[in-house]
Amino acid sequence: MAQRTTDDQPKALPPALESMTLLVAAVIVHDKATNRVVLLQRSQNAKFAQGMWDLPVGKSEPGEPIIDTAVRELCEETGLAVKPESLKVAHIIHGAWGVEAPNGFLTVAFVAHDWTGEPENREPRKHAQVCWVDADAIPENFVDTTSSALHQYLEGGPQVSLDGWQ
Repeated sequence: MAQRTTDDQPKALPPALESMTLLVAAVIVHDKATNRVVLLQRSQNAKFAQGMWDLPVGKSEPGEPIIDTAVRELCEETGLAVKPESLKVAHIIHGAWGVEAPNGFLTVAFVAHDWTGEPENREPRKHAQVCWVDADAIPENFVDTTSSALHQYLEGGPQVSLDGWQ
């Protein structure tokens, strides 16, 4: 039987730091009526993938549910607001290694068909631009993992991809 604390919650075990995986959320904002998606282009000052295109994406804060990460990062990067309940899981990426994730990362890519606001570049130090792009003309100079998630979503393909695993 698990040890109980005074508030009737199980006592937490110490974290398994060697196996910690970075949790990341990405959002595909898809305007089905015009078949456009919101993309951002990373600036030359970005931590990785300088000059490359990407989805709005970011890391979870400690203790933050992944859906809250998606809502927060989308707003921080693009100014677009979505309701958590309107997000649907579109794709999951499990990476063996990342620039800030030596123990791997798990990216949950959500899709949003309802939002408020117009896309704008809210983080000009990190991004060169944020804009609508025709879903049939996705730039080739795109971060591999999120490009795969976006294309799999648009083509109705597999919903899980692996990156860097043997």
